[in-house]
Amino acid sequence: MLSKAKELKADLLLLSVAIAWGVTFLMVQDAINTTPVYSFLFFRFSLATIIMFFISYKFLKKINLKTVFYGIILGIFLFSAFATQTFGLTYTPSSIVAFITGLNVIFVPFLTFLFFKDKIKSNVLIATFIAVIGLYLLTMSGSLSFEKGEFLTLICAVLFALQIIFTGKFSKEVNVFLLVLFQLITVSILSLIFSLFLDNVTFNIPYDFAFFKAVIITAIFATVYAFLIQTYMQQFTTATKTAIIFTMEPVSAAIFAYLTANEILTITQFFGAILIILATLVAEIKFLNISNR
Repeated sequence: MLSKAKELKADLLLLSVAIAWGVTFLMVQDAINTTPVYSFLFFRFSLATIIMFFISYKFLKKINLKTVFYGIILGIFLFSAFATQTFGLTYTPSSIVAFITGLNVIFVPFLTFLFFKDKIKSNVLIATFIAVIGLYLLTMSGSLSFEKGEFLTLICAVLFALQIIFTGKFSKEVNVFLLVLFQLITVSILSLIFSLFLDNVTFNIPYDFAFFKAVIITAIFATVYAFLIQTYMQQFTTATKTAIIFTMEPVSAAIFAYLTANEILTITQFFGAILIILATLVAEIKFLNISNR
């Protein structure tokens, strides 16, 4: 059984990850206006890999095939999610992509049950559906259909769900620092390959202030910090609660954009954000007897 104190601490730190992703969203958006997506991912994850190498240096003697394999699996899930999301954006408005990507919150509990027969607590299941409604109100600004872009983004949501689920499982079996290191190495290599084949340029890009600012800040906070905290803290909480907490990313992005970029936050979006916050609280409060079984 998980210690309640450790689980709460893990959930709060995972919340800081969601906030880090949300706060850096605008920064990334500005950077990819002038830098191809996969090129940017290559620079971001390469710098993150270098930083993570020095952080995990003292554990390098513990490298084994299992750790490398697990890291590669997580890296493939993570990069494939980024790739399908990027392709989805070429066919579908970003608001719809944001909503469908967030549906990983509903895939996680059912995929966890499918793969590992983990029981879904009633309060967490309720929180999942509250989060989906909140995501819809916060992110949707177009009509939802099921065409090529939506299909690609749905795959993206499943891949993000798998990354969350298997991070929780793998982090209990191998060294967390090395697991993150090999995950980042995998994403860096795949980003470089995709950039060389799909981007117009990979290295001949404008190395301006916006680029360096985005690469450095996202590498440190939205990559090294985020994935190290996610991987370490998922040892003490469930994959489903992690997915619910991560729905706070678009909430923090919307609030940050409102405060710093004068973006409008409508009443509907505000209500959606409130529902997502409520969902994270419901996931923590075991108000039904069945939740404790």
